[in-house]
Amino acid sequence: MKINIKDFRVQEDEKIKLEKWPTCVEPVYKSKKKYHKLLKEQVKELSSLQRLHYASNQYAVLLIFQAMDAAGKDGAIRHVMSGVNPQGCQVFSFKHPSATELDHDFLWRTSQNLPERGRIGIFNRSYYEEVLIVRVHPEILRSQGLPEELLDEKTIWQKRYRSIADLENHLYRNGTRIIKFFLHLSKEEQRKRFLERIDEPEKNWKFSAADLEERKFWNQYMRAYETCLSATSTTNAPWYVVPADDKKNARLIISQIILDTFKGLNMHYPKADAKRQQELLSIRHRLTKEG
Repeated sequence: MKINIKDFRVQEDEKIKLEKWPTCVEPVYKSKKKYHKLLKEQVKELSSLQRLHYASNQYAVLLIFQAMDAAGKDGAIRHVMSGVNPQGCQVFSFKHPSATELDHDFLWRTSQNLPERGRIGIFNRSYYEEVLIVRVHPEILRSQGLPEELLDEKTIWQKRYRSIADLENHLYRNGTRIIKFFLHLSKEEQRKRFLERIDEPEKNWKFSAADLEERKFWNQYMRAYETCLSATSTTNAPWYVVPADDKKNARLIISQIILDTFKGLNMHYPKADAKRQQELLSIRHRLTKEG
């Protein structure tokens, strides 16, 4: 089955209802062996495109991953990006902001880690936490030291969406291409994965009581994601809702989206001008004489 990435893309100004978006679709692969073969082919192609991206040094690419706990963000990043040269790729995970970060605007800490031209930047969670977890837990907002007049919950979220959209459009105009993934996990599949983390000793480290507490807010998170995806998916920085109940299928979909984005860039290896070509010919002549 061919992956059509348009099936997963949130269109600009589209009003999202996540219950209408599947958490599981017919898998692209027919067996575990076929999955590994497909992923290996994608990784090899992505590795080639990443070398071209690094050499052309024209664009920066930013991948943003958001999801509920246990949706498979870490695994997707690890598997899909396994063939990429570490020199051309940077991964950042964003947890609770530090005191220094809270003394700046909510976009400041992530802005410090934006990718340079020729590189791929990966945000495992991102500035979107400030309109997701903070919206579900408004007490976090009230602890951020903002002026009282900015804390009106009737207006602050729309203002933050606007700030995010302005940033992403600014980055696009300056050569950064942004791809945003929401790994869409069902509540039942999350329950099963939590049980695996408890039952399998090597996965115990992945689970904490806080994960179970956040699960209580599932419906509030779904509403926050719906509003966020609807407000911030644009032509220049689209969201993709990736069915995440099947980890293997999700990785293949994510990989294809990244590949299609790279193929849409006008990239080429740098061409030597006449002076450089003459210099190379001279060096080649000297090396040949040594032989």
